[in-house]
Amino acid sequence: MSAGKRGIWRWPRLLKWLILAPLLLFALVQLYFFVQIWWWVDHNPSTTSFMRAQQAALREKNPKANIQQLWVPYARISNNLKRAIIASEDANFSDHDGVDWEAMQKAYDKNAKKHKVVSGGSTITQQLAKNLFLSGSRSYLRKGQELIITYMLETMMEKERIFEIYLNVVEFGTGTFGAEAAARHYYGVSAANLGPAQAAKLAVMLPNPRFFDKHRDSNYLAKRTEVILRRMNSAELP
Repeated sequence: MSAGKRGIWRWPRLLKWLILAPLLLFALVQLYFFVQIWWWVDHNPSTTSFMRAQQAALREKNPKANIQQLWVPYARISNNLKRAIIASEDANFSDHDGVDWEAMQKAYDKNAKKHKVVSGGSTITQQLAKNLFLSGSRSYLRKGQELIITYMLETMMEKERIFEIYLNVVEFGTGTFGAEAAARHYYGVSAANLGPAQAAKLAVMLPNPRFFDKHRDSNYLAKRTEVILRRMNSAELP
């Protein structure tokens, strides 16, 4: 066979691998996420992508810096905080399948007007997917991966388990993760003993916790806390 014919014969094989290799890599990544989530159905995560990123950032300034996080069971977290977070972050958490498509459409429209990704319309499950595995960057590619992980979480876990993990790993301030660390950091109490006003304020801090950690007396924080206080009683717990 001439060199020219061998070259022509190799092109289909090369094209095949150019297509198959990314698909195989994608499948392996999804399998990794699937196995991790399967393990976390009845084992608690020791760390998350967000925790590792935050600790690395803190250690750039102080090599001995550590994040603050202490796992507590779902029953030892105040219902005030649970209701406040649902009222503030995801009112339909107990009912949706992981994604609130109406909220996502509103976010898409907002992003289209701004010509950039400024809002995600994320549910609690989507936020957990991002915190566990992904970066804080905003792109539609990352959003797509977030959706896949979200449906894995919703398929393999009960709502209460999803919320338990979320409450224990979500960022509440610089180096402060989870309800127990947040309650101690801001109020000097355990997560079980958070009052309604304390819980509402913590919930309002979630979209921008590092900023509000430094600006705890902002007018927005106070006004939004009052709004969430009024909504808390109607929040449905899983």
